[in-house]
Amino acid sequence: MQEINFTKMVASGNDFVVIERSQNPTINSPRILARRICDRKFGVGADGLLLLEKSKIANVKMRIFNPDGSEAQMCGNGARCSVLYIGRRNAKLETKAGIIQSQLKWDSVKIRLTNPLNIKLDFPIKVNKRNLKANFIDIGVPHAVIFVDGLDEIHVSDIGRAIRNHKKFSPRGANVDFVEILGKDLIGIRTYERGVEDETLACGTGSVASSLIFALKTDTGNKINVHTKSREILKVYFDRKDNKFTDVWLEGKAKIVYKGEYYV
Repeated sequence: MQEINFTKMVASGNDFVVIERSQNPTINSPRILARRICDRKFGVGADGLLLLEKSKIANVKMRIFNPDGSEAQMCGNGARCSVLYIGRRNAKLETKAGIIQSQLKWDSVKIRLTNPLNIKLDFPIKVNKRNLKANFIDIGVPHAVIFVDGLDEIHVSDIGRAIRNHKKFSPRGANVDFVEILGKDLIGIRTYERGVEDETLACGTGSVASSLIFALKTDTGNKINVHTKSREILKVYFDRKDNKFTDVWLEGKAKIVYKGEYYV
């Protein structure tokens, strides 16, 4: 039986199992491990596995595996957990989406994301015999952003799954953010996450993606507050010139929940 040391962490309701490769060198298949350890009945239970490895270009390399075993390019809340875990004030993370810079102050973690790509606004899609207006942005991972009224009434799992697999977003698919405008600089968000294949209590990259699309469609400033399903307010900062964004940051709290040993 193989013993794996892990740390359970959470950021805004997004929970992760964090494992250091150096402490667990015998891990051969992180994809299989992610499916097992993220299982909420037979494993530890989490929205994802964060595997931290040595990096030649940053303080640590962060690999993100979804509960279905797929590997993601980036995870905003996962990155914030990783920064808190390594405990450096100004750490750099190597991810498949690029280098992520960070700022740590107590339990508040702020990360700088890569600049967004492939922004598309207000294009039609048909889902479950309904015509919807969608937006798209790649913020390290792809996001479809749908503005709605009555956010609490949306069947996120059902509609989100259909949009996530829509041909407009093939072959990669997309995370799906349902967004309600609550004020000049405040939005509410619920997200269907690809790889988790269900709604999560928060999504870091989804909060950023939704904020930037919101900024393009309204007259708002360079700071957006995002009300997540977990009820925590995440903060998104950015610089904008015309339709281009730079210096994009995500800020929120993260914490260590517990440490333990998992047996394979």
